Amino acid sequence: MTLNRFLAASSILALTAAVSTARENANAARSVQQLVQDGSGKDVRWEKDQAAREQALQDARRLLRKPLTIDNTVQIALLNNRSLQASIEEVGLSTADLLEASTIPNPRFDLAVRVPDKPPSGTYIDYGAAIDFLSVIMIPLKKRVAKDQLEAAALRVAHETLELVSRVKTAVYSLQASQQLLHRFKLIAETNAAALDLAQRQHDAGNISDLTLAQQQAASSRSRLDIAMTEAELRQNRERLNRLLGLWGSDVNWQLADELPQVSRAELPLSGLEHLAISQRLDLQADYLSIQSQARNLGLTKAFRFVGALDFAIESERETDAQTRTGPTFAIELPIFNQGQARIARGEAALRQAQDRFEALAVNVRSEIRELRDQLVSKREIAESYQEELLPIERRILNESLANYNAMQISDFELFATKAEEERTEREYVEAVRDYWITRAQLEEAVGGNLNPHARSARQPEPGENPSDREKPALSKH
Repeated sequence: MTLNRFLAASSILALTAAVSTARENANAARSVQQLVQDGSGKDVRWEKDQAAREQALQDARRLLRKPLTIDNTVQIALLNNRSLQASIEEVGLSTADLLEASTIPNPRFDLAVRVPDKPPSGTYIDYGAAIDFLSVIMIPLKKRVAKDQLEAAALRVAHETLELVSRVKTAVYSLQASQQLLHRFKLIAETNAAALDLAQRQHDAGNISDLTLAQQQAASSRSRLDIAMTEAELRQNRERLNRLLGLWGSDVNWQLADELPQVSRAELPLSGLEHLAISQRLDLQADYLSIQSQARNLGLTKAFRFVGALDFAIESERETDAQTRTGPTFAIELPIFNQGQARIARGEAALRQAQDRFEALAVNVRSEIRELRDQLVSKREIAESYQEELLPIERRILNESLANYNAMQISDFELFATKAEEERTEREYVEAVRDYWITRAQLEEAVGGNLNPHARSARQPEPGENPSDREKPALSKH
């Protein structure tokens, strides 16, 4: 009866640990989904079985049937990128570690049977059950460390997801620019081809020199070369996007819906971005949790440094005369030589390493924010200069040149040259707009996925602060 009760209690404890861990697993998955939703406005899923995988693939293919916008391209990547799913499994691995830390170790059962070779002929039986009592005592502490590691894993997975969003946006902007540039180069090539045809006829008639004809031939060859180089770049950008979307086979036959958007006239809130990044960068929060985990683990090591092993057992002996003796036994490891010095030294080094990496990341994040912010301002000014000043001037020059050409005040070649210059300016404008949107996507990633500040929850040690000193920030905040 006692054994039955023991087995029933053990089963209940094991089931309770499994249910608790499953709940932590679900919470971590929801945390990843919410963090990605907050940072990108998109849905990410954890495909735990084939049915979930098939559903995600169907949803991705439904989006692929329509011309792709920037939003549904990002969503396809979150549904179909296999490297992302591999990263999400880090949550599953950390959940397994939490289950292991929460589980009571199995008891050990020993049995010895010895038969005498002469009377009395009773069989000698020695049996007992033992358990590592030290591991049982340490379960709550190990569970706390494992929970920190699970939370850190969820944050890192969400951060990697937002990095994927940024890479997809960059790939889309590059592909859109390649398509528009190809269109511009084809127009330039048509203009140069017409100019070359006219130059050839005039040269045959003796109206222009060999030098003028050679210059037109060079311009026409250059435009064809630009087309070839841009077509190669377009194919490269398209395959880069295919990899990010996880596509192959017939699924790669998609089309983009839009051209590059114009630079918005509304100013972005570029003040306070460093503080915003420090408050919402998920990799910083993950590193901060890792420091907490390392500190707890070190405290655990120091607390039990003199206790290497502690076994509790019940043993029973049945003598040959049928007499049975039963009682408890203890086994403890004496810390004579090994007092945990190596474990403590390793834990202290790991904690210092985690703190140094955390502070280095915080410094790098701040510097990256300043660099990208300055680049974005500069690229915005460049794009606006093309959009509001240079392009209107070039178009006005072209219109005036066309009027003068109709009045026979300028030659064919002057008109062709003016048209080619206007198209080259449009090409430079497309490149400037592309660079602006790529830099903006990089800045969004650098601040944690959202350029708009949001209210933080109750005051907690921020990832920009030294965890060991609440009063003195590790880095100044601007």
